[in-house]
Amino acid sequence: MAQAQKITPRAQDFSEWYNDVIMQAELADYSPVRGCMVIRPHGFRLWELMQRALDDMFKATGHENAYFPVFIPMSFLAKEAEHVEGFAKEVALVTHTRLKATGKPGSQALVPDPESALEEPLVVRPTSETIIYAMFAKWIQSYRDLPLLLNQWCNIVRWELRTRLFLRTTEFLWQEGHTAHATEDEAETEARKMLGVYRTFQEEWMAMPVLTGRKTESEKFAGALRTYAVEALMQDNKALQAGTSHNLGQNFAKAFGVQYQTAAGGLEHVWNTSWGVSTRMIGGLIMTHSDDNGFVCPPKLAPVQVAIVPIWKSEEERSQVLGVGEKVRLELVQAGLRVVLDGRADVKPGAKYFEWEAKGVPLRLEIGPRDVAAGQAMGARRTGGKAPLKLEDIAPRAAAVLQEIQVALFKGARDRREANSVRGVTKQQLLELMKGRGGFAYGGFCGGADCEREIKQETGATIRLLPDPEFRSPQAPAACMWCGRPSIAEAVWAQAY
Repeated sequence: MAQAQKITPRAQDFSEWYNDVIMQAELADYSPVRGCMVIRPHGFRLWELMQRALDDMFKATGHENAYFPVFIPMSFLAKEAEHVEGFAKEVALVTHTRLKATGKPGSQALVPDPESALEEPLVVRPTSETIIYAMFAKWIQSYRDLPLLLNQWCNIVRWELRTRLFLRTTEFLWQEGHTAHATEDEAETEARKMLGVYRTFQEEWMAMPVLTGRKTESEKFAGALRTYAVEALMQDNKALQAGTSHNLGQNFAKAFGVQYQTAAGGLEHVWNTSWGVSTRMIGGLIMTHSDDNGFVCPPKLAPVQVAIVPIWKSEEERSQVLGVGEKVRLELVQAGLRVVLDGRADVKPGAKYFEWEAKGVPLRLEIGPRDVAAGQAMGARRTGGKAPLKLEDIAPRAAAVLQEIQVALFKGARDRREANSVRGVTKQQLLELMKGRGGFAYGGFCGGADCEREIKQETGATIRLLPDPEFRSPQAPAACMWCGRPSIAEAVWAQAY
């Protein structure tokens, strides 16, 4: 109980609760470098599992992995006007190649050597469109070179003033897909396809239901023709943008001279896309499923899916339950599950329960002398409930329980999202909703940037997306819910991370 009491209840302070869950689960910690985080082994294993699943999906859709430099010439960023404006306030610069000792103490002991100043400063990668498309210009000559489908797993640096573990840090991990196509239709198909890949991963692996749709002009990626997004609703009823996919049109191709010879012999600029998700998905997973006892992790992504806790009093019992526990562990491992046998003699069973609970392990198997005699293990679900599982077919039974937990987590999150979504919202309802419990608000939108700005100023809410047909209300709104002018689309508003 002592461990569980270290976690601030969600209802008391959601932000503190979020940080407590991360610390108790040993997912990450604060770095000595301001704004940066250290991802601990348990958290990094979670990222590895996410990465592996997504990487398989990318490769199944024809993409190959590559790697590009972390340093980008500053002039590259300046080649696409909208892009440079979008990132100008976030970039970190390298201006010198070495330091010089001053003989002074403390922080003044070293300074940049004036003689090592770079002729052109280098930007530390905030995103890689510019350097990747500079390379595309070298590699793409003919229509035979298209489509070019690449993905990169790397780190990103964006100078953030207000940071939060996983959700917004100065440095974070992500993947960024970059592709080149012969036609606009092909690029549009690619952008939508990869949005679908993200949705599949987030719903089937993360058990996190999402909306998909298009961003407004003011919310789209700097330099893109169109931006699509996946949006999820967290337990505090704030939205989280969990991934984006961009049809970049020909803007970057023209800026970097990425052209190809057509089959007819002409010269055309390619059409580009880019798309990415990051370690902020871990933050989304935490805020979607976790509870006041700590981290709750969907079984498909759990670093440890089953924790076996033997229980004994005497040395004879210890030998017996550890032997059975090891046999169970081997059976589960052979069935493809990620398992830990917690045989620590200096930690009491109760403390072990709390530790594995805080770390989000979906299923705990308790094995004591009575369980051994009965040919069973007591299965405790992280989401609640206990039931015995027969040892004779423990592997398929455990796998079935994990699948039930996975399905239940998704259904619970989807039901919660729908219960906190208001359709046909009016101006007054939006004002009250955003001052109160929050949630997704569906309503008519006139398309005016002035309305968007005014709504953000008065409510703190932004248009998360213009939803795809699947998520739209049965009846299309006729008027803008804010100004009353004719509606051009239904929009989803929410306060967001």
